[in-house]
Amino acid sequence: MDWPTVIAPICGMVGITAGAWFSYRQVQRRGDTDERVASVQAASSAQAAEGQTYVEAMKTVTSGFSSLLDQQRGMLDQQQVLLDQERAMHAQTVERVTVLEAGQLELQREVRTMQEEQRRDRRWKEAALDYIGALLGVLRSLGRPAPQPPSEIAEDIAHPAA
Repeated sequence: MDWPTVIAPICGMVGITAGAWFSYRQVQRRGDTDERVASVQAASSAQAAEGQTYVEAMKTVTSGFSSLLDQQRGMLDQQQVLLDQERAMHAQTVERVTVLEAGQLELQREVRTMQEEQRRDRRWKEAALDYIGALLGVLRSLGRPAPQPPSEIAEDIAHPAA
């Protein structure tokens, strides 16, 4: 038996089997690698989507807070305008009260002055009527008729107690 003729087909079969096994192994590894790459890409896509969702959520929250701050600023501006108006009205009221108080003080001074003038006029009138009464008494004692008093003071002379 010739060993090369026996060994050659066995070596050929071993080579074919080894080649088939290497080919199978390479395909299996390539499939595993593709599968790992696909799972990594899926995980990466999922993480990217999750990250994008987080970014969108943060944008929404940020825009909500910005909107709320803008509303609060607007309300503060309105409150400031109202406060300024209220201060202006208060200042006007204080000014009006001051003017009224000054007017009241002036009126009180005028009333006091008029009351003093009335007292002085009453004293003068009383003294004048007493003096006229005394003069009329002197004229009567001398036997002379008294002249007719003017109409403005006739009643006061006729009733000196009044």
